[in-house]
Amino acid sequence: MSKMEADASGFNIDAPRWDQRTFLGRVKYFFNITDPRTALVPEQELDWAKAMVEKSRMGIVPPGTQVEQLLYAKKLYDAAFHPDTGEKMNVIGRMSFQVPGGMIITGFMLQFYRTMPAVIFWQWVNQSFNALVNYTNRNAASPTSVRQLALSYFSATTTAVATAVGMNMLTKKAPPLVGRWVPFAAVAAANCVNIPMMRQQELIQGIRVNDRNNNEIGHSRRAAAIGITQVVISRITMAAPGMILLPVIMERLEKLPFMQKVKVLHAPLQVMLCGCFLIFMVPVACGLFPQKCELPVSYLEPELQDSIKAKYGELVPYVYFNKGL
Repeated sequence: MSKMEADASGFNIDAPRWDQRTFLGRVKYFFNITDPRTALVPEQELDWAKAMVEKSRMGIVPPGTQVEQLLYAKKLYDAAFHPDTGEKMNVIGRMSFQVPGGMIITGFMLQFYRTMPAVIFWQWVNQSFNALVNYTNRNAASPTSVRQLALSYFSATTTAVATAVGMNMLTKKAPPLVGRWVPFAAVAAANCVNIPMMRQQELIQGIRVNDRNNNEIGHSRRAAAIGITQVVISRITMAAPGMILLPVIMERLEKLPFMQKVKVLHAPLQVMLCGCFLIFMVPVACGLFPQKCELPVSYLEPELQDSIKAKYGELVPYVYFNKGL
């Protein structure tokens, strides 16, 4: 019997399947949980996966259960349930929906960038999608009010639309290729606003930091700032290759005689190519930084450092926290 088919008794379901200290290990992990097919899994199967994970943690896996089954259950669990709360996330906000959702929105943003109404509409759609993703993948230990969410959403969408409209006006006389890059500039600028605004409560109140054994030892605003900064970098990296290279590719393809005759296929082709980029870039961008971050106690706020040292002495040199996605 192979290792993958071996009996699951004594199996540690929370042990990383790939080394999360390395970039390649993180990419493999995110390739697994951002698999777009998991977004299509029925609710009943997701509930089964959660039950299997919880039973495995308690050491009461049904007799005859195989490791392969538990690995599949953990894949579905990590893809669909929030790591902080254990609650099922909405489908559109999951990272596994980034490829189908992102490819459609990005494809149309890049295709319909010439007219002002189209620019405004697709930037609004994109930032609405991003706002939902940012909220869904936040560090859920910091509650956010409806008023704060509404203000964050308005600020982020306004920034994206204003950036896109302003840059469109500035680049009207520029070469066509420059105009095609306006959506990426707007998306990058908006990410710098959307993510911090949607997760501002973490910056105000701090996020929970734990010791190595996952025991809570305080809340840190500095940890929140580091986590959110890393998420901003990841999201911009996720969008960059497709939104920078694809305009160059489409610029050349659209000049071909065949493409001139089938203009109706330009948008579907652009959407498909966006999907090809995102299939690889979603896990690569998510894997740039560990989801469970490690931070030296010496980098925390002075008052939190004092509290930790007073209670634990030098026994806790590092703290750990979920940066979100």
